[in-house]
Amino acid sequence: MRKLILLLSCILAFSAHAQNDHWVSTWGTATQLAMDPPLNFVRPPPAEKTSENAAPAANPLPSPIPPVPTELNNQTVRMIVRSSVAGDRVRLQFANAQGMAPVHFGAVHVALHGKGAAIDAGSDKVVTFGGQASVILHPGSLVVSDPVDLPVAALTELAVSVYLPQVTDARTTHALGLNTTYITKGNNVGASTLTDADTNRSYFWLTGVEVPAAANAGTIIAFGDSITDGFSTTPDQHREWPALLAQRLQANRDTAQLGVINMGISGNRVLRTVTGVSALARFDRDVLARSGVRWMILLEGINDINFTALPGSPESEHATAEAIIGGLSQLVDRAHAQGIKVMGATLTPMGGLWLFNEKTEAMRQQVNQWIRTSGKYDALVDFDAATRDPAKPTHMKTAHNSGDNIHPNDAGNAAMAEAIDLAVFNSK
Repeated sequence: MRKLILLLSCILAFSAHAQNDHWVSTWGTATQLAMDPPLNFVRPPPAEKTSENAAPAANPLPSPIPPVPTELNNQTVRMIVRSSVAGDRVRLQFANAQGMAPVHFGAVHVALHGKGAAIDAGSDKVVTFGGQASVILHPGSLVVSDPVDLPVAALTELAVSVYLPQVTDARTTHALGLNTTYITKGNNVGASTLTDADTNRSYFWLTGVEVPAAANAGTIIAFGDSITDGFSTTPDQHREWPALLAQRLQANRDTAQLGVINMGISGNRVLRTVTGVSALARFDRDVLARSGVRWMILLEGINDINFTALPGSPESEHATAEAIIGGLSQLVDRAHAQGIKVMGATLTPMGGLWLFNEKTEAMRQQVNQWIRTSGKYDALVDFDAATRDPAKPTHMKTAHNSGDNIHPNDAGNAAMAEAIDLAVFNSK
């Protein structure tokens, strides 16, 4: 009887501990329906000059989104993520948000990442869901795993391995994952490395990693489009501005309790769906459903502007500066309603882009003026000023330009991360 009482006491103590944990998102990404080929609005028509500002490049830049399989069957997928804030345990979040059929995970493991497809075998852990080693993601659903005893330092890479035992539609992805994903035949979730693996750079169903943290810990969400997503940054190097912001936060003792998760989707718009549902439509899932969110950095609108100049796009897909401002204002109001502070980010230059013209520039300037002066936001970061060429303010600095005249390169992303005032995140 005494042993039974002791066991029950331990169970109750553990349960109380789990309920009192302050879980914080340490990594995350936003799902979308994969497109083949991946949508890339910076590519001009190949044989004609489309604006008086710039002719199409003879050799367009390659897409940073390699092809992904649309179907998996009896295969293991190993995905690499990096934490932004530390914790002594982890739990994983998966979503079948875009799926039309159930997704069956036969097994899931998590481990510290080694190199390439390898893991630190001694850290490998089985992931369970309600005590079960397998789980079904029904269409439109999100599942969170049981906590896993795996201490994770800040800025540490993890490998999440998922086994798909049967034919599975694999189009629910985050296309621009930037970290190499490995796919191999059979159930190899616990393998120390994967041999003969196919590779891509997309995430499949995995949408978040959470850790228990101190009461003052929290998460900053970078909510945006391809410029937040990291389009044109170096893969496997964590060079997108949200990742660089996470490094700055960890290097500062006063902000080391804050993590950053990247909720950018390349091609995303504020008002209408194109790649990923619109910012207005995905806000609840990608911001409010995340654990421990304290701030959101909002950088959206450039694709709404560019669709207005896209040849052949219907009038129904066009936007006005006033409509974009209205959408951004709605996002801020919805964040404030849940106690989330918002940092407004100005839209970066796009002079020289094949879609650039006087109308699109006037829209960008009007939106930026509102961001700077409306008083709607809790803080501001002027990404426009951080990246523009002082001698030609409609254009990005040459040193920051990836070559397509709209996406910042590694140096441009570094300048954006440095432009963010860390002190505002500690303000009461």
